[in-house]
Amino acid sequence: MAPQKSISPRAWAEITLLAMIWGASFLAIRVALNEIGPLSVVAHRTFWAMLLLWGVVLVTRTAMPRDPETWAALAVMGLLNNAIPFTLMAWGQQYIETGLTSILNAATAIFGVVAAAIFLADERLTLRKGAGVGLGFAGVVTVIGLANLADLNLRSTAQLAVLAGTVSYALAGVWARRRLSGLSPLAASTGMLTCSAALSVPLAWGLEGPLSLSLAPATLTAIAYYALIATAGAYMLYYRVLAMAGSGNLLLVTLLIAPFAILLGALVLGETLHPRAYAGFALLGAGLAVLDGRILGRRRSAAIDRVPPRG
Repeated sequence: MAPQKSISPRAWAEITLLAMIWGASFLAIRVALNEIGPLSVVAHRTFWAMLLLWGVVLVTRTAMPRDPETWAALAVMGLLNNAIPFTLMAWGQQYIETGLTSILNAATAIFGVVAAAIFLADERLTLRKGAGVGLGFAGVVTVIGLANLADLNLRSTAQLAVLAGTVSYALAGVWARRRLSGLSPLAASTGMLTCSAALSVPLAWGLEGPLSLSLAPATLTAIAYYALIATAGAYMLYYRVLAMAGSGNLLLVTLLIAPFAILLGALVLGETLHPRAYAGFALLGAGLAVLDGRILGRRRSAAIDRVPPRG
């Protein structure tokens, strides 16, 4: 059995950089939400990231698909991996802290294992995976709180919206594995962002008004950051680190995102989180560690690498 890839100092540095980039994206989105609506946040994000990636495609002469079937698959991918989760999370982040959003985002890996077990024949839910999923679900329940689950209010509904976004990410991973395995990472990312922008821009225009760049400097800076750096740039960095460190080691990114988002939320926005959020994050972290498998001396099963987890 092939050994697990080790993490070089350079890979560690780039994993940490990726976690910082995605961790700061939660702050940038929160800043943009002070002036524009969640649909406009998503439209700006997908449109400008799409343009940047198309520039990279043209410069690198990357082959893009031409057949309608592949573009139909990319359209579904744009829904599952961009339009739906970006919108749900942006809406939810209006009512909960950035750090809390990032903690709930870590559940993506947990739901990813469940979705793969349901829809992929070679990703069965083993005893080890089941234990990791159980710990992860316990973490999610702890973060939200049983009382809040029993008595829904705007805050708990926002948390459930963020969780629904992670479920959409998980389904996107399965879809990518089944329908987009023949595309290069750049072609897949560019294609799905093109399709999601084609949906998000008209939707935001119709429900929240025309997109505008006549915005406060802080809002424009936030949009530029989360669209160009935390979406287009982070996708390219993700695949670079994937090749260097392997998919199992990249699971660490999911854990590292939240501390950066929590710290930035506290420093910039003065946010404080309930102690149960930290307890739930600890359980989520334990679940991800069990899923990784190395604490039991086992090799983690192959991850779905075509599309990165969102930060």
